[in-house]
Amino acid sequence: MEKPIFDFGMNINRRHFLSKMSLGLGSAALGSLLIPDIFKGGEETSVNDIVSGLPHFAPKAKRVIYLFQNGAPSQYELFDHKPLLNKMFGENLPESVRGGQRLTGMTANQTSFPLAGSIFNFAQHGRSGAWVSELLPHTARIADDLCFIKSMNTDAINHDPALTFFQSGAQVGSRPSMGAWLSYGLGSENQNLPAFCVLLSRGIGNGQGVYSKLWTNGFLDSVHQGVQFSSGENPVLYLGDPDGMDRSERREMLDKLAALNEGTFAEYQDPEITTKIQQYEMAFRMQAAVPEITDMSKEPESIVKLYGPDCLVPGTYAANCLLARKLSEQGVRFVQLYHQGWDGHSNLPKEIRAQSMDVDQASAALVTDLKQRGLLDETLVIWGGEFGRTNYCQGKFSKEDYGRDHHPRAFTIWMAGGGIKPGISYGQTDDFGYNIVKDPVHVHDLHATILNQLGLDHEKLVFKHQGRRYRLTDVAGKLVKGIIA
Repeated sequence: MEKPIFDFGMNINRRHFLSKMSLGLGSAALGSLLIPDIFKGGEETSVNDIVSGLPHFAPKAKRVIYLFQNGAPSQYELFDHKPLLNKMFGENLPESVRGGQRLTGMTANQTSFPLAGSIFNFAQHGRSGAWVSELLPHTARIADDLCFIKSMNTDAINHDPALTFFQSGAQVGSRPSMGAWLSYGLGSENQNLPAFCVLLSRGIGNGQGVYSKLWTNGFLDSVHQGVQFSSGENPVLYLGDPDGMDRSERREMLDKLAALNEGTFAEYQDPEITTKIQQYEMAFRMQAAVPEITDMSKEPESIVKLYGPDCLVPGTYAANCLLARKLSEQGVRFVQLYHQGWDGHSNLPKEIRAQSMDVDQASAALVTDLKQRGLLDETLVIWGGEFGRTNYCQGKFSKEDYGRDHHPRAFTIWMAGGGIKPGISYGQTDDFGYNIVKDPVHVHDLHATILNQLGLDHEKLVFKHQGRRYRLTDVAGKLVKGIIA
């Protein structure tokens, strides 16, 4: 007879384990503990009692850096070269191509859908012959290190649900984000830094907001929540001690607070109390680690030249790319960058030119930097937004000025390192760039493949909550085997 599976939230089968934790274990994050055979005396094991830090199979990557381009960059101006759109400039999108696909409220009332080809030139680059726009000269130079997925598609057509879907595998909020799942499944490689860090930047252009639900732990232990870094004087807010308190006094205070919390846990058996102890201990260790890792003044001139001078300006995209490399190099499992400003509903040619300049050099520099340090093979880098852009114009229309609406059915992202095939373009859209004609890749498929590269089976990385088994990939997702080296 199959053993029953208990809900972690009910705290039934982990009590024995948690009650054995001593203050000495408080210095280690729960996500990095290797759980011994502690369930004795006939206690039931749970689907939630994974051996954290141990993958399901040999991983090809150890960590992820996700360069999320919030607002959805237009694939037509950057990667998906479609000469037909220039030949048919101003002609109406054939109904046979659109096929009744849904529209946003911003273009649903348009009486026509005039096709708009990109005003920017494209060329093929590297041995792979990848098509890249003149807007991204630095990215073009590393084309043979990249895997372009030109057949991404998603279920969501508006920013909030689409952005949430990419982060958590669900369009609604409060589900664990990808970084939280990786923290839960693999833990941290560095006891002095969180497993999951979040960096924010904003470029020129119409920005869409980001919010903490995107890096939430959801129903997982709060120790797995992403830690946001700030561009201000204090990189991690509320980390410093108040004036007049030295490190020995902080240590004494934390010891006494931990003793109080341990007594409360013994009475109430709430695992979040133990998590709180761990978070205080992590903060104490971060007080020493964070100032050093966020100090860019010691970077050699060659690195500053590689990333560009903005890498010395906290909060810029370039600075965050360099910080992402430093965090990843120190063992942070998942570094999530959000760069805002890609929402090109109008004045797209002017705005995308500026946005591309914001991110091109630093994105390519990150890949190059990881490669020259021997870290690219074990670090998976991802670049892309929440959906694509329409091939027809929204609003004001001329050859020099046009906008593009949201298009979830076909768009482009790129990946590098982490056991992904370099120098390939995967998937294909039709001549209009509107529909996928070869090798579609859904968001759930992307998530399954990312987990696979880190040694995790997306169907086995499961957490039971309120009677249901949850996965990052929900009840879907398949490996994109064609991009795996």
